[in-house]
Amino acid sequence: MLNHPSIDPIALQLGPLSVHWYGLTYLAAFALFMFLGLRRLRHEPFATLVKQQVWQARDVEDILFLGVIGVVVGGRLGYCLFYKPLYYLSHPAEIFFLWQGGMSFHGGFLGVMAAMVWFAYSRKRPFFQVMDFIAPCVPTGLAAGRIGNFINGELWGRVADPALPWGMVFRGAGDLPRHPSQIYQFLLEGLLLFVLLWWYVQKPRATGKASAAFAMGYGCFRFIVEYFREPDAHLGILTLGLSMGQWLCIPMILFGIVLWWWAERSSPKGSVSR
Repeated sequence: MLNHPSIDPIALQLGPLSVHWYGLTYLAAFALFMFLGLRRLRHEPFATLVKQQVWQARDVEDILFLGVIGVVVGGRLGYCLFYKPLYYLSHPAEIFFLWQGGMSFHGGFLGVMAAMVWFAYSRKRPFFQVMDFIAPCVPTGLAAGRIGNFINGELWGRVADPALPWGMVFRGAGDLPRHPSQIYQFLLEGLLLFVLLWWYVQKPRATGKASAAFAMGYGCFRFIVEYFREPDAHLGILTLGLSMGQWLCIPMILFGIVLWWWAERSSPKGSVSR
């Protein structure tokens, strides 16, 4: 049994300015997206579109900017609607109290999709071509965020078997060992999903397939990890013994399946839709 290391959430103090570890993980996520996005331009069909001056390096910066807005707005609204709708209906002003915490990945996912709809429309690009571009660049950012969760000692796992070698006691979660579910998510939703998607897009794929692979991959990995993650205290376990996170993953997985089927039907076999 291990004890969660007591890490000061403030990484650096510069006079009145406090730099938090969680903020640094967000910066790392943005830097990784830029790094991977520029390399994504070397993959087909984007490499050809770069030569045709349809896609440019500046597009990566614009996608990142819009994506950040989508993550923050969608993530916050998603948390308020999915996890505490009655509370925020009674306290609408607190929706804007971002410093109190409370973000939802699934809401952030919808927010990013909305932001990419605007990007695709404004640049006259196919929507799923844009989504395919960003799909393999996202998981490393998710991994960085889970490291932030672990450093902060939040979103811990369910109570584990005392014999589990990596069972961990988290401050504020009692004296029983728990699964370090933040690390599970870091490994599955972050690193493993990135490796699989980056490998998958090395060859040209029909438009929509990379997006579908992301939706199915993240949905499945998150669904599995939720069995080890402590459900939100005010929600607990819901219908059919599933958590809210698992219920939100089901439509995501179904969306990925339908999108994969659509990509197969819309593109001639052996060709890449552009």
